[in-house]
Amino acid sequence: MSHELETAAADSVGGFFRRRPPAEDQAPIGTPCANCATPLQGPWCYACGQLGEDFHRSTWKLLFEAVEGLLHFDGRVWRTLPDLFGHPARLTRAYLEGHRAPQVPPFRLFLVVLLAIFVAGSLGGRGGIGSATVVRTDARGEVEVQTKTLQQLTPAERAQAEQALGRLTARFAGRPGGGAFAWLAGRVDKVLGDPDRFEMVVERWSERFAFLTLPMSAALLSLAFIGRPGVFVFDHTIFSLHSLSAVGLMFAAAVGLSRVTGGASTLVLLAAPVHLFAHMRGVYRTGVVGTLARMAFLFAGSAIGGALIMLGLVWVGLVGMG
Repeated sequence: MSHELETAAADSVGGFFRRRPPAEDQAPIGTPCANCATPLQGPWCYACGQLGEDFHRSTWKLLFEAVEGLLHFDGRVWRTLPDLFGHPARLTRAYLEGHRAPQVPPFRLFLVVLLAIFVAGSLGGRGGIGSATVVRTDARGEVEVQTKTLQQLTPAERAQAEQALGRLTARFAGRPGGGAFAWLAGRVDKVLGDPDRFEMVVERWSERFAFLTLPMSAALLSLAFIGRPGVFVFDHTIFSLHSLSAVGLMFAAAVGLSRVTGGASTLVLLAAPVHLFAHMRGVYRTGVVGTLARMAFLFAGSAIGGALIMLGLVWVGLVGMG
């Protein structure tokens, strides 16, 4: 997992545990901050933000308070997650109307959800990003078609794929742009020779490309509601953060439970369009037809954007094989 996502998400998780220290352990009002010497006016220093707390107390008490913080999450998580799934429109509208303190900041939530998705994916092990279709004819003349990951190809099947790439290179070498085909064939040959490296490169970049889903969603919403008075890009961004976080948690749950339930856990994703319908209609106050029409536009745009992101991932993966 890339250090950028780990660092950002770890900082965001840390924000969940920000709590007010017990009254008996708070530094008295007027006490100089241990970090910047500014007189304290409350639990936190208003100048540098450091917690004004005396940690010179028993280990058992510190341990108890740490466990208590883990279980309570400052209350915001337990208020945010139920609304995120049960009343998403209420959650988004509350944030847009300024009622922000009781809920987890949307971008922080989005970062942690991205981390959860990649952690859930890693629990299932590497399933192989690339795949190849293998066609066999048995002794009875029946054709068998199998789809295998690059790691599952036998040496003979890999040699056959390399031979096919060689013929493709020779065919296009004399044509305009033939050098590009030769470059592509050479990189694919390296992928076949070291599929683990290709998967590692794509996996590392996929965490960075995942952030593109946010501006893509906000841009599509801006187009879907173009000309709508009183609605701004900021509103679309907050809506996107909440919507992507909800779908991301559904996806993480489906992937994380797949090893236990098999393919049955993917049924969780059927709730995604229902969630989007309720969320969009509640936030933007649209009718049924208008909501469905905009959802169709979003799905089409997301499919195109997702395909471009996948092509970008393949491109950086091939470049990384050089």
